[in-house]
Order: sequence, then C-alpha cells, then structure tokens
Amino acid sequence: MKVTKAEIVISAVSKKQYPGDMLPEIALAGRSNVGKSSFINKLINRKNLARTSSKPGKTQTLNFYKINDIFYFVDVPGYGYAKVSKKEKEKWGPMMEEYFLTRENLKAVLLITDLRHEPTKDDLRMYDFLKYNGVQVIIIGTKLDKIPKTKRAQHIKRTKQTFQMDSDDILIPFSSETGEGKEESWSVITKLINN
Repeated sequence: MKVTKAEIVISAVSKKQYPGDMLPEIALAGRSNVGKSSFINKLINRKNLARTSSKPGKTQTLNFYKINDIFYFVDVPGYGYAKVSKKEKEKWGPMMEEYFLTRENLKAVLLITDLRHEPTKDDLRMYDFLKYNGVQVIIIGTKLDKIPKTKRAQHIKRTKQTFQMDSDDILIPFSSETGEGKEESWSVITKLINN
C-alpha cells in the first residue's frame, strides 16, 4: 500500500472518545520499547508520525492514526517494564480491555515482539487473552536485522513454539532498519481491512 496520508486523529482513554467513522482498525500491542512506533513509521515511510522514545512507557493512551482515510492503526500502551506508577498501569488494563473486547471494527491485533529474545510472560499473557476472546492476532517479530541470517530460522521457530501458535497463525519477521517484512505486513493488513 502506498501511504499518501497519515495523521494522528485522537489519543483516547475511553470508548466515548473513539473515532465515530467506524473505519477498520488494526491495533498494535507489545512490550514497552519493543518498536511499535518504529514499525508504524517504517510502514508509512514517515520518520516520526508515531513518536519513538528511549523512555519506555511513553504511550499512555489509545492513539488512533488514520491512514489514507481508509483505516486506523491504533497504538495501545506498552506493557512490561515501563517506568510509570502502579496506579497509571492499573488504569491501562481496563482501558485496553474495553477497547479489545468491545470495538466492533477492530480487525486484528499486531502483537509486536523482539525476535532476538524468547517471548516474555507478558507477551504470552496478551496473546492468550486475545486468542481466548476471539480477537485475531498476528505476531510481528521485530529487530530481524540484529539476528545473523544463519540463526533466523531457529529464532522464528522458538517464537512460534513459545506462543504455541496454531498452524494457521501468522508470524512476520520484520526489521524497521532494512524494511524486511514490510511488503508481507502490508499484504496481511490489506486483506484484513478489506474483509
């Protein structure tokens, strides 16, 4: 997909703030600092539409990015080691749950993981929660460029086994540095939003 228009529309904390135009939505979930913003920016060829930060936990709202006026990327708060107060984190749970479980035009969640490492307990918890609730999950394994070519297959296999992925589940190895996985990501996203 050639992106000619991309804008942040709203940072929402509750249902009443979600955009009302009911365009298809693709959510991005993942650990703080795993590269969700870099993934969005690489896909749309923009340096900093989605703000990247060296401080994990910057995303504290549901950020709706409208792409080409035909769908939204929805960046949800990262989980894991974000240096935010416990109180803040407790607010995110219900906010994300409400979105994942009640948003009718949510087509799928891209679960962003770091392919260099085994998926964390938090990754597995998020994956199981989404699968259990019937939300389609696609795993994006980032930082592909940091793994020697000879070891990539075993990293991919380990990720699939750790998540206990079904045979029809999709895992896309991705690098926001080299753009590997970008075409495949777009092809999956395009199918999802046209369904």
